[in-house]
Amino acid sequence: MKILVISDLHANLAALEAVTQEPFDCLICLGDLVGYGPAPNEVIRFVKEHAFVAIRGNHDNALALDVDCQCAPPNKALAEATLAYHQTVLESENLDWLRTLPTSAEFKIDGYRFAAIHATPRDQLYGYEITPDLPDDQLRGEIEGVKADFILLGHTHLPMVRGIGSRVVVNPGSLGQPRDGIPEASYAIIEDGIAELKRCTYDLQKTVAALRDLPLNREVIDQLVVLLEHGGREAVA
Repeated sequence: MKILVISDLHANLAALEAVTQEPFDCLICLGDLVGYGPAPNEVIRFVKEHAFVAIRGNHDNALALDVDCQCAPPNKALAEATLAYHQTVLESENLDWLRTLPTSAEFKIDGYRFAAIHATPRDQLYGYEITPDLPDDQLRGEIEGVKADFILLGHTHLPMVRGIGSRVVVNPGSLGQPRDGIPEASYAIIEDGIAELKRCTYDLQKTVAALRDLPLNREVIDQLVVLLEHGGREAVA
């Protein structure tokens, strides 16, 4: 079975459409469908229809429950501005659906055990500790007690596949707003027990044009465009 793992879509419909052109059997979404991007309703509708498992990210949580997103300070103003706009346009059934999403999930596929969490096992919505350069001993401590063959995480927008003993930690990176300097949609494929990070180009200018049509402050839009066009290299996650 070919499992497509995506995270941090951030209302980027063009990126989602590009990634899902590749055939898959099962879709896992690790949260943050909303925030930053121009198409929250369309992205939510796709995930609602196609995902085997979807969990709630910190931006989803902020919008659904009207609480602080607690994202990193450099981008917080952008998050708050776009979430405020999303709150005005989000269809009620999509808002209700976000509220129903769990913050973690455990399940089996093809005999493999999976644990899906937006951020970290210790801080499911907000933790930034698990990054590609985290030493093995610290990573082992962060995932202590998680009984799964594959531990799926998002939130940092930084893709990684790390083996720790018998467990594999997978962060597919951000589909909708990568921040590792590569302005392409990032995702992961798990097939036959092997996890692989992948990228694909998408119609970035379509997303940029949609952003520029939003009724937001021009400075906010310009900063969002820079994040997309530079793969977040000029910003801090």
